[in-house]
Amino acid sequence: MAENSYDIYRRGRQHFDLGDPIGAARVLAPLAEVEPRNRTVLELLGRSYFHSAQLAKAEQTFRRLIELNPCDAWAHIALARSLERQNRESEAAPHRRMHAIMSGGSLD
Repeated sequence: MAENSYDIYRRGRQHFDLGDPIGAARVLAPLAEVEPRNRTVLELLGRSYFHSAQLAKAEQTFRRLIELNPCDAWAHIALARSLERQNRESEAAPHRRMHAIMSGGSLD
């Protein structure tokens, strides 16, 4: 029996929750291709990339989340942190400011 999208997501979530972000990304990346507008999948995929230091992929995924919803404060701070870990603070600054504005002033 073939897995449905939810089963695949759950399997990816299990990998992530067990401290295996690389395994989670391996499971979730094909699902994100099939469901490119699924923000739940993209968020966990971006987190998986971030936690496994695949920062360029994390950046790309967080940018996709912002494209889907420019008012997603979480996606802005996640993108800012991904850029900062790549020593791109000047590119991160506008996203950190957007997060601060949307979340009531916090820069974290």
